[in-house]
Amino acid sequence: MSNDIRLSHGFRVLLRNPDGKPLSAESGINDLIGHALGEAVDWVVLPVADLPEDFLTLRSGIAGAAIQKFTNYKVRVAIIGRIDAELAVSNALQSFVLEANRGTTCWFLDTMEEFEARLSAFSTPA
Repeated sequence: MSNDIRLSHGFRVLLRNPDGKPLSAESGINDLIGHALGEAVDWVVLPVADLPEDFLTLRSGIAGAAIQKFTNYKVRVAIIGRIDAELAVSNALQSFVLEANRGTTCWFLDTMEEFEARLSAFSTPA
């Protein structure tokens, strides 16, 4: 898995380099978390295009399970990219994203610039 690892505002950040296909719901997420743990990163940045199929369809359970795994292993995740169309048709997803963005373990942001700005306001690495 070829990913970039950067130091940003005192945090080690893994930026997933897409390989042309989205992650699989189970093994892809597990592999990504394993890689993040092996690299001792604080944050994983995951482009929306790389999300497993049906991740943003909350009733599938994929998003909840994946974010729970990141949380259990103490790896924070930022999902970067516009999801306006998905938000427009799902009140549940709107609530999920709003709640996630209030926390400190999972953020849904439109751009890397937003991630960098939020990270700079964040205190210290965990």
